Order: sequence, then C-alpha cells, then structure tokens
Amino acid sequence: MPARRLESAVPVGLLVLVVLAVGVLGWLAGWRLGADSAVYRAGALTFLHGDPLYDPQRLGALPSWVALPFTYPPAAALLFVPLAAMPAGLVWGAVSAASVLSLAVVIRVCARPRALAVTGLTVCALALEPVWKTLFLGQINLILLALVIVDVLVLGGSHGTDGVARSASVAGGGGRRVGGLLTGVAAAVKLTPLIFVAHLFVTGRARDGFRALGTFFALQALMFTLAPSDAIRYWTEAAFDPKRVGGVHWIFNQSLNGWVSRATEDAPWAMAVALLIGAALAVPAVWLVRRLHRRGETLAALLVTAFLGLLVSPVSWSHHWVWAVPLIALLAVRGWWLWAAAVAALFVSCVVMLVPNGGATEFGWGPGRSVLGNAYVLAAALGILGMTARELRRTRQRESSVL
Repeated sequence: MPARRLESAVPVGLLVLVVLAVGVLGWLAGWRLGADSAVYRAGALTFLHGDPLYDPQRLGALPSWVALPFTYPPAAALLFVPLAAMPAGLVWGAVSAASVLSLAVVIRVCARPRALAVTGLTVCALALEPVWKTLFLGQINLILLALVIVDVLVLGGSHGTDGVARSASVAGGGGRRVGGLLTGVAAAVKLTPLIFVAHLFVTGRARDGFRALGTFFALQALMFTLAPSDAIRYWTEAAFDPKRVGGVHWIFNQSLNGWVSRATEDAPWAMAVALLIGAALAVPAVWLVRRLHRRGETLAALLVTAFLGLLVSPVSWSHHWVWAVPLIALLAVRGWWLWAAAVAALFVSCVVMLVPNGGATEFGWGPGRSVLGNAYVLAAALGILGMTARELRRTRQRESSVL
C-alpha cells in the first residue's frame, strides 16, 4: 500500500480499534449487547452441530437473555461460521468493529472526503437512529450496505456525474470479472439485497447480474448439500412467514406492509394491498433508475432502488434504513444542504421511538401519530414520487425548448 494511502487509513483504523476495545470491555464487564450478533453465532454453532436451524424452540447456543429465532437463509449460517470461533461476549465487538469500518467505506465511496473527514463523518453518522441501533443490536446492515455500495458503484471502473464510481456498462462495457459477487453474497445472508440483483439488470450490467445470481444460488445449493433439512424447511416454510420475525404492525417495521398492517389493524389482506402499492410505486421507480443511471447519476439510481426495496420488503425494521447514510452523503456532495439537513434530522430524531407503540397501541393512532409513526415509509415514498415528478418536468422543459 502506498505511504499516502496507509496514512489516510490510520484515522479510520484507530476508530475501528476503539470500537473493538469497547467490545472487549463489554465482554469483560458482561454487558448485554448484540442480541442479533448472538443469533448469528448461535446459528453458526447450530449448523456446525447438525441441529435444526428453524426449530420452533430457541437456538441452544443463545445466551439466556436473548429469545430470537434464526430468520436468515441457511447460507447465512455457513457465512457466520467464523463467529463460532469467538467467545460469545466478544462477537458483538467484532461485528461492531466491522460495521464501523463498513460505514467509513460507504462514506469514502459516496462523499469522497479526505481521510480525517472520513473519520469525523463516520463518528457523526453514529447519531443516526438506523446506524446506532444497528451497532447496539450487533446487526450486519452496515456490512451488507458496504458490500452493495462497493459492488455496484466501485467495481464498474469509471466515474459518474455524482462523483462516485460509475458502471462501465454505461460506456458500453460491463463490470469487472468480480462484479456482482458481493451483491450475491449479501443476498445469501439476507434476501432483501436481491433487489440489487434486479438493479444490475435494469442498469445494463447483465453479466454482473448473472454473476450475482450465480453466487446466490451456488451458496444456497451448497446448503442443500450440507444441511438439506434446514434448506428445505427454510425455502418451503420460514422464507414465506414474515410474522416469524415479530409483529409486522409494530412501529419499527417501516415498510409498506407495516404501514398497511397498522392502518387496517392487521387485516389478513394487508400484505396483498401493500404489494399492490409497492408494484404501483415500482413503475416510476424503475423508470427513474434507468434515467438517472444513463445520465451517470449512479448513486442516485442505486438509492432509488434501495428505498424501493425497503418499502416493498414485508419487514424493514428501522435499523435496516442505514441507506440514509449514502443519501445524506449524496445530498451534501451536490450542495443541497437543506435537504441533507432535513434527512439527517429525520433519522437523528428517533421519531419512530417516540410515538407510543407496542401491543395494539398502533391501531389507536390518530392522523398525527400515523404520520409520525410511518415517517420513514412516507418520506421514502414521497421522495420517489417527487423525484419522478421532477424528472418528468425536466423532460417536458427540454422537449419544449427543442420545439
């Protein structure tokens, strides 16, 4: 590594070491942090021991204070195996350190600031509710975010008008030979990144899209060999039961399905209505993605896909909304400071934690609380529609000027 690059990596490296040190301290002090990272480790150990991953009972390797099921595809348990070698209390620190490093990578790719600024902005990003909650839970949202950002925006090879790496397919070529692999791995851990495979095809990176699909299916096929009963049970039962992860009407499910479930008091047809709304919203979203990508606005195009994915997923917990980080970065790079501040304020405010919730509380919200309690959903949907209207207006203006 050149000396300049090494020096630029030092501040971020120190920050990651600080987080890891906090993790070690938490391990020694017995802090109860990282419920989800505990599930990752327990899933890996369950797989290694040959026990069922999707048994109705709790995973045997979980600490007593965690009562969560393993909700990920069976390939995730294979990819979590390195966590099985760590002491239970240290897993949170390791996952959090990797998450902070991933956060710094995302900021570096999307905003392209100087080294010290990357570290400072990474620290500032910790104030966003999806980010700090991801770290508190020991979730892997930031790691998956970095995998997709690097794959879609960096592995193409050239640069777009939004200042980030641009897919070579825009210039008539394709991605690099590893393009799509990281997206495939991300989708193998959680199914929601599959929408970025569709993004690769929509934006003309078909070879990368097929690579992503190949990676995803290869990992799933491997699990049919290593743990056939788990693989069969997941793909015939668990994958199609969104309520397995908790009450979908809970405020922290900031998806269209969560919104409709809250509005209809968990009506049995709520998901069907949410899917119809999502399908209607996908029409302008796909059109917008293609337009932005062709213009070289690759990050903007990717963000449209990301927020559409958060909306149409049956469950999008508030900590899944880490895509707020590249959105704020893009708005700041473009000099749209008021919009950047507004988005930052929304995700710093913790509004979805302040509205009364739990049990059947969401069913009794009035109009005001409904707006606040669905803040992420409404902001993303209005953002996609607003950008579409803006793009249509620009198209009409150009056509008028030609005439």
